Amino acid sequence: MSTDDESFHPLGEEWEDELESMLDDTEYDSELGMEMAQDAMRVTKGELSEAEFHDRYHEDVMEEFGEDERPTKEAYEAAKEETKGTVSRMLDAFDGDGEESRREAMKKMGVGAAAVGVGAFGTVADGPEASLSAAESGSHSETKEKPDTQWGMTIDLDRCDGCLSCMVACTEENALDQGVNWMYVMAWEDELHSAGHGGEGEGHSGSGVGSQFNRLSDFNMLVRPCQHCTDAPCEKVCPTTARHTRDKDGLVLTDYDVCIGCRYCQVACPYGVNYFQWDEPSTDYSELEEEHTMGSYEYGDRWVDARAPRGAMSKCVFCPSMQDGKMGEDRVGTTACETACPPNAIQFGDVNDEKSDAYQHREHPSKSRAVINIASDVPSPDTVNSTLSSDATVESAAEDLEDLTVEMLSVMKAIDITVPEDERESSSDKNDTILPKQQTVLESLAAIEQYVDLESSESLSALGLGEGTADDAELRLDQYAGEPSSFKLLEDIGTHPNVTYLGQEPGPEAEQVPGPTKYEDVGLVDKRQTVLDDETVGWSP
Repeated sequence: MSTDDESFHPLGEEWEDELESMLDDTEYDSELGMEMAQDAMRVTKGELSEAEFHDRYHEDVMEEFGEDERPTKEAYEAAKEETKGTVSRMLDAFDGDGEESRREAMKKMGVGAAAVGVGAFGTVADGPEASLSAAESGSHSETKEKPDTQWGMTIDLDRCDGCLSCMVACTEENALDQGVNWMYVMAWEDELHSAGHGGEGEGHSGSGVGSQFNRLSDFNMLVRPCQHCTDAPCEKVCPTTARHTRDKDGLVLTDYDVCIGCRYCQVACPYGVNYFQWDEPSTDYSELEEEHTMGSYEYGDRWVDARAPRGAMSKCVFCPSMQDGKMGEDRVGTTACETACPPNAIQFGDVNDEKSDAYQHREHPSKSRAVINIASDVPSPDTVNSTLSSDATVESAAEDLEDLTVEMLSVMKAIDITVPEDERESSSDKNDTILPKQQTVLESLAAIEQYVDLESSESLSALGLGEGTADDAELRLDQYAGEPSSFKLLEDIGTHPNVTYLGQEPGPEAEQVPGPTKYEDVGLVDKRQTVLDDETVGWSP
């Protein structure tokens, strides 16, 4: 599915038509939802201000919903004065005391979104030009302040082997119904990149994978969680502020006790990641862990995690119960999908923190790849001290130390040369792993350098490091681990997604193909619609 010039939605006219048909099945105004979604994306592009957007739809929203809790022009101005960039502080208007849940009155129908055409996310070389920023276009769109912490991901698509472990872990952690996939792992191909060719072979041109750091799959992969946009259109169209961005860490969440299920957020999402829980969930509320249903919050405990109740919207939440310490301090800065990923393709963390895994992997991908790949194999300082003698050379050290090779020693030294001084002693309270692994490599190398002069011209030559400059070291790391391109999905529409990808970006004509692991082989279903259709004829999972 490629973007259509006549469609406002980045995922194309077919997707837009499906969304409009979905709204027609609800009790709410379909035309209003479509128009608000279109203008919400104009806001992110800098073509319409937040205040203008609010004023344009205030009367219509009041008439349709009987309330409009979207921030007013005055609220936005106050927010700027308070240097807050989200509307989550307004949630205290919904304390719920003595009130019947809005969900109980819902009479909704419909199904959740499934995988979309991969080409919708591709760079369109001949398509419409990217919109100018607010400053360039002269618009008065408000600029949001960045939170001190912004949770996000860097996903290395070259390291994704398509095992679907991340999807399984997400489903289990959040008690999701079959087909309600908050993450999608998709294999794709287009006219330039075809499935069935690994490494640097035909079909993967431009992937930038080093000869010693081969791809783990013969398929081009794309992993699609919620992007947790800094400027999320889905938030702008929510009449109750159930969909909101959390001030303290930038997570885009849904307050299930406030959501009325109008599904406007589903239409306004450029990435197709929202689901409507139309039937009773398979997992009863009483079976959910309390940590999931009473998450720590700026304005009291709110239910923003795990599967949604009937009549509410849901999507990937980046495990807020973990980020809030509800699952233990050792889970802060982690997600279920990241923990479950065997090849470490997912790096989660505070993208504003230079020491975080997500930041390190995004900004220093070759070095981070190398660190991840060798850290568990380098010899310990004790092993080095008990094995080497003062007359050791590069070659003899590699021969005497089990599992150490000249190539590994070369990569270790290249890492050492490129590491700035402020990274040599890693410290983080967010359970980051790359810098601690890097420290393991540096400590092993320091022990080896007590016996081998790795600064000599002879040693540098044997290690393939030229004169030992930073440029030489970076070239060596690129040769070993590749120098992957990085991209963000639909970055030109101004949502400022907080997921960065390393590897090959799909082209505009990319199409999803069967991947290395079938969904049914791991107990998953590709589309929620499949389950619903089967259940109507007596089938049950």
